[in-house]
Amino acid sequence: MLKHIREFDRHILITGFKNVKIRNPTEFLKKIQKEKLSSVEIQFFDAQYVASWQHLYFAALNALTAFKNRGNISKSLTVETMLYASAQRQIRKAMELLGITPKTSRIAVLIIAEKPKNVESTLQIISMFTNKQHDDAVLELTEEKKVIIQKAFGISDVELKTVMKKGSLESTLTNLVIERMALLTTQR
Repeated sequence: MLKHIREFDRHILITGFKNVKIRNPTEFLKKIQKEKLSSVEIQFFDAQYVASWQHLYFAALNALTAFKNRGNISKSLTVETMLYASAQRQIRKAMELLGITPKTSRIAVLIIAEKPKNVESTLQIISMFTNKQHDDAVLELTEEKKVIIQKAFGISDVELKTVMKKGSLESTLTNLVIERMALLTTQR
C-alpha cells in the first residue's frame, strides 16, 4: 500500500512477505542497506506483531512528526519508527518485540522515500533478496495474530470489550495498539 504524506513530502509503502527464510537478519539488513538508495528509509518487522497496515502507517507518522518537532528518541528515522510501532522507549525492547529473527517467516516492511520510484526500486531489491513477491495478506489480523498482539501490547480482555462496543474486534485492537503508540510521546 503506497501512500503520499504531503505534510512531510514522503511516500510510504507498507507491505509484507510470507514464507521468508532469513538465517542471519544482520547480514540480510546489511545487504539491503548496501543496495538501496541512501535517501530511502526501510524497516522490517515481525508481521505476527503488526496489527494491520494502519499500525505501521501511524508509527511512521509519529516518527516523522517526532523528527520534525525534535522530540525523537533515536538518531534514525527507521529506529524511531520501530520504537513507535512497538510502543517502547528502549531500542532493545522494541527490537525484541517487533524485530525480525531467524525464526521469522512473515515480515512486514515499511519503506519511506521522497519519490515513488525509489520506493518501488527498494521493494524490488527486497523481493530479490527474499526470493519472494510481496503479499499484503501478512498484515491482516488473523485469529492467531489477535491473541499474540493483545498479549504483546498488554491489552486486557476487559479493555478490549469496553472499547469494542462500537467497532469490530479487528479495528478495536488496531486502534488500541495505535493508542499505545500515541502514549509514547507523552512519556518523554
